[in-house]
Amino acid sequence: MFLDTDFLRSEEIRLVLEKTVEADPAKNWLPAYHFAICAPAGTKMGTCDLRIGHNESVYYGGNIGYRVEEPYRGCHYAGKACLLLFELAKRHGMEYLIITCNPDNRPSRKTCEWLNGELLEIVELPEDNDMRVEDGETHKCIYQFRLQGEKSYAVRHCKN
Repeated sequence: MFLDTDFLRSEEIRLVLEKTVEADPAKNWLPAYHFAICAPAGTKMGTCDLRIGHNESVYYGGNIGYRVEEPYRGCHYAGKACLLLFELAKRHGMEYLIITCNPDNRPSRKTCEWLNGELLEIVELPEDNDMRVEDGETHKCIYQFRLQGEKSYAVRHCKN
């Protein structure tokens, strides 16, 4: 089920596989890859993950999650990691991905906009959703990304 990920690199970043997690149907979890976002020399700048497939949990929680550490923010590393994850998702035959964020998370919303995501809706989380029950979150912005063609986006570089 899991594919080789050595190709997940660009001139600016590489994704280093930290672990894979098998699907857990009882929890409604899909199989997932977990990566470190690293500079070419190996410095860890953040993390990201990709969940393969679609279900209600992923609609609210997203196929992709990311976090960039404070010293490395402002250079679109989350977006650049997503561009690489788009390629892995395409190799899994996925036609689209969902990325979600809290409405007040302006940096994450800017990442989704930088990636040319389509804002489908800002939705209230169901009462029984884990993010609502455990974290007190109430709403999510739902962005969709169509994965078409060989490369459906332009490679972008940080000017810093």
